[in-house]
Amino acid sequence: MVESGAPIAAIAAALQRERKRVGLSSAEVARRAGIAKSTLSQLESGTGNPSVETLWALSVTLDVPFAQLVEPARPRVHLIRAGDGPRIGSEHADYVATLLASCPPHARRDLYIINAQVGDARQADPHSPGVVEHVVMSVGRALVGPTEDPVELHPGDYISYPGDQPHTFEALEPNTVAVLVSEHL
Repeated sequence: MVESGAPIAAIAAALQRERKRVGLSSAEVARRAGIAKSTLSQLESGTGNPSVETLWALSVTLDVPFAQLVEPARPRVHLIRAGDGPRIGSEHADYVATLLASCPPHARRDLYIINAQVGDARQADPHSPGVVEHVVMSVGRALVGPTEDPVELHPGDYISYPGDQPHTFEALEPNTVAVLVSEHL
């Protein structure tokens, strides 16, 4: 679910813009994303509270980077203090992704800071074809990577894996922090 500091108005505007760009009805976008039409309607009106899973499903359906749906207009200097920024939580795990930077038009990478707690793992469905995720562990330990073969990461460790296949992030210590780069090839 979207947490404080999340750009609900930016999400609403982006969903409307991208749905119109691809020329699909709200019913068709909702069907393809596997969500209720009423959910999409609420999101487009700025009254919904999307989870990261819902926004990922919509980004795949609309063929846009996830960040393009959540990032508000940026000033020329972009500063996000720790604890600020657009934060999107998971429905199924104590996992929060804070968008730090998205790519400018025609570039294809987004940068996030991940804050996760011990408990249920964040199980991610495949993203758009060609997506590669890069993770650098900052604090704590986590199992990260393809669902069938995750790797335990320690501070300073780096992993990249296909984001267009099922993948996971499971914190093994409280207050685990990592940097995630989602590369859209």
